[in-house]
Order: sequence, then C-alpha cells, then structure tokens
Amino acid sequence: MTCSIVARCPRTNQFGVAATTAVPAVGKLLTHAAPNAGAIATQARLNPYLGIDGMRFLEQGYSARETLDRLIASDPRAQARQVAVLDGNADTAVWTGDECLDWSGSIERAGYSVQGNRLAGPQVLDAMVAAFMKNPDASLDLRFIETLEAAIAAGGDREGEISATIFIMDTEEYPIWDIRADHHRNPVKELRRLHTVFAKEVLPEIRAMPTRAEPGGSEKEHQT
Repeated sequence: MTCSIVARCPRTNQFGVAATTAVPAVGKLLTHAAPNAGAIATQARLNPYLGIDGMRFLEQGYSARETLDRLIASDPRAQARQVAVLDGNADTAVWTGDECLDWSGSIERAGYSVQGNRLAGPQVLDAMVAAFMKNPDASLDLRFIETLEAAIAAGGDREGEISATIFIMDTEEYPIWDIRADHHRNPVKELRRLHTVFAKEVLPEIRAMPTRAEPGGSEKEHQT
C-alpha cells in the first residue's frame, strides 16, 4: 500500500526517508532515521517496532543486513511486512514478505533503495530510480520530492495516494526536514507546496537552533 525511498546524500551525509501511500499519516510511523547511523522504512502491514528496534541496532554498529536479519527473525508476521534498511556505510537491505500485496518489490542501489507494495507494477520503482538519479548533485529533499512525483506519474499505489512525507536527518538529533501531507487528494503536490513554505520560513530557524557543538544556538534564532 506504499512506495518509499531510503537514501543517504554523499555530499552532506544526510540520511532520510520519503514515502507516499493510500492511507492517512504515512509519516507518523513509517519513517525512521538518525545522524550517521542510517534510515529505515517499515510498511505493508506496518510494525513500528521494526523501525524503532532497527535504528537501535544501526546505532550500535550493526550493518543493514545484520539489522534486517534480526528484525525479521523477531517478527512472527514477517511475511506481511516490507522493510528497507540503510546503514551508516550506505549499504542497504530490503525485505518483502510473501503476503505483501501485488505488485510488490524493491530495487537496491549504492546509497539508496526504493520499494513498494500494491503498486501499479515494477515500472513505478524504475521511474523512482530514474528520478532520484536524474540530478545527483541536488539536495536530498528535492530529489525525494521528484522521486515521489515520478512514482505517481508511473501509476503509484493501485488505490491512489492520500498522504506523503519527507523525513531527513542531518548532523543533529532532530530532523532538518520533516514535512507531511495527510488526507489530501494530491499529497505529493501538497508536499511540494509545503516544501517551498518550509524552505523559506522553517529551515532557516532550524539551522539557527542549538547544536551539540554550539549549545547556545545562533543569535538569528527567533522565539516561538
């Protein structure tokens, strides 16, 4: 019921997840990421603990494959899950259980993977890969939006989409991008609109917030 991408930006070392689906609030439980550790997307019959526990494994130094093997071994309904793991070295591992709705599958490449279930067909993932790699020097947030747009143009979820999300971690323990469009007739179009607002009004505030290295933050930070 979802198509997603997990990726690392080789320029900035940002890790993130983007997704769109036919149910509300895709960004609430599907997206997981941490600075330097990696990212996880958990979907189909969603089990949030695959993302929660998986990020703990990644932060402890387990590889994407080791993390995924541990997660699948711990889940009695693993055949109903789809999980994508990206580790701190940008290696990927993806699981698609036999009970995931057709069409289901994934494509793994260096530094990212795309995956989905109940898709119009494999062409959806092919279009996502082409879009993500079209402008490799662009920022990860913009590449994510273009990837989701390509997924929908190629057929996307067979039941349509009503929510979409972008979640990206930079160097701090809070996200630099966390945008969600929920219960919307054209969620990826709305996500692009929100991205424009976020880039102008929110991103400068986040960049001025306290960091571990600069606990006081920037003098440019506004009070909320």
